[in-house]
Amino acid sequence: MTDPTHTPGESASSSIRVLLVDDQDLVRIGLRALLENVDGFEVAGEAADGLAAVEQATATSPDVILMDIRMPGIDGLEATRRIAADKNLSGTRVIVLTTFERDEYVFEALRVGASGFLLKDTPPTQLLDAIRTVHDGGALLGPSVTRTLISEFVTAGRRSVTPHPQLDQLTARESEIVTLVAQGLTNHEIAERLFLSPATARTHVSRAMIKLGARDRAQLVVFAFQSGLA
Repeated sequence: MTDPTHTPGESASSSIRVLLVDDQDLVRIGLRALLENVDGFEVAGEAADGLAAVEQATATSPDVILMDIRMPGIDGLEATRRIAADKNLSGTRVIVLTTFERDEYVFEALRVGASGFLLKDTPPTQLLDAIRTVHDGGALLGPSVTRTLISEFVTAGRRSVTPHPQLDQLTARESEIVTLVAQGLTNHEIAERLFLSPATARTHVSRAMIKLGARDRAQLVVFAFQSGLA
């Protein structure tokens, strides 16, 4: 089956390599069947628990990992933490798979390095788009998702403001834009809000990420809330 959104001329060598991590065999089988039948994707490996996920990630250096959270032994949260901390896997992105949107571990997963999360009942086309998004450096954090996560985090009384050590390196404009990113706005929406070009908004976001050492947009959102910018 050919993916209708597949870029013409894209070769197998440019396929996005995906590691599948879930303790349910049927889930992994389903994900493998989906990815193996769409151009532009390749299954790098499988793992049924967090420890195996770390081992497989180290061995295969996948582009994207679909990571279940609740697994026996080392869970997906700890596995994500270890993978994000491995400098040799700096190019690997983690998408957390969860059954419930308000999973108590989702914010923590983002904090330790996940690029976003998906519900396990996400339609196949959206799943494929999500993998492409994080592979291209984006984050799976729309406005509603961001607000839901942060609302749960704040309501639970677990929020403590700890300014990022590099926060003072941000310009006033960059701080303003990071706040808008934390509210779930896209670069285009930020540009409209501040009367900037989308390219300028994107540049400000990129510079803020570099200064704060954010792996991607998802971690930039976490830094913003932890630093009291949102």
